Formats: sequence, structure tokens, C-alpha cells
Amino acid sequence: MRAPEELRDQRLNEIINYDSWIIEGVYRSWVEASFLAADKIIILMPALSIQEERIWKRYDDYVSGVTIGPKRETFESVRNLIEWNKKYNSEKLPHFIKNCEYKEKIITVADNLDLLEILK
Repeated sequence: MRAPEELRDQRLNEIINYDSWIIEGVYRSWVEASFLAADKIIILMPALSIQEERIWKRYDDYVSGVTIGPKRETFESVRNLIEWNKKYNSEKLPHFIKNCEYKEKIITVADNLDLLEILK
């Protein structure tokens, strides 16, 4: 169940006032305040094949009973998610990176080597 927008926004403002925090997700429309407050905006961009493999693994884990949760994905919903993910990676994410007001804060991580470079 989604929180009411007012409560969601209030909680976001509480979080970004902490000394340190991490927010993840693709919900740019309501996390905009976090971009202004962030020291860094880290964009995780593993290869599309890896993303798709992980989506299918999550589905397989639910189907096999390895993972139990309230959300029951269907084969069709996973196919829709993979299509959405492709579009997100090919259109929405590049658009965000190109047009982001906070380009100087963006760090792109494609793999573990990129991550190790950041942690140096």
C-alpha cells in the first residue's frame, strides 16, 4: 500500500535532513528534493543482460518458493517489467543524466571495478 503523498513527502524531508542517507529508486518526480540535498547521485548501470538475468532470477525464486512475499509476479508481469526496464535504460535514464541540474554530483557505476574506483 502506498503512503499518502503528504506523508511520503514529509518522510522524505525527514530523511534528507539526516547527516547521511541513501535513497534508491526510479521515482524521480517525488525525490527531486533529495538531489539538491545529496552530496553524490550514484547511478547504477550494470549491463542490461545482467539486469534481465536478475529480474528472471527474482521471478524464479518466487515461483520455486525460495522467496516468499506478498507480491506474486506472473510470467507476463515479468515480461512487462523487462520491456519497461529496457525503455528506462535506453530512454529515461539517459534523458535524466543529460538534463539533470546536478550533473556535477552524478557518478555512474557499471560494475564492481567502477565501484572500487569510487571507494579509493
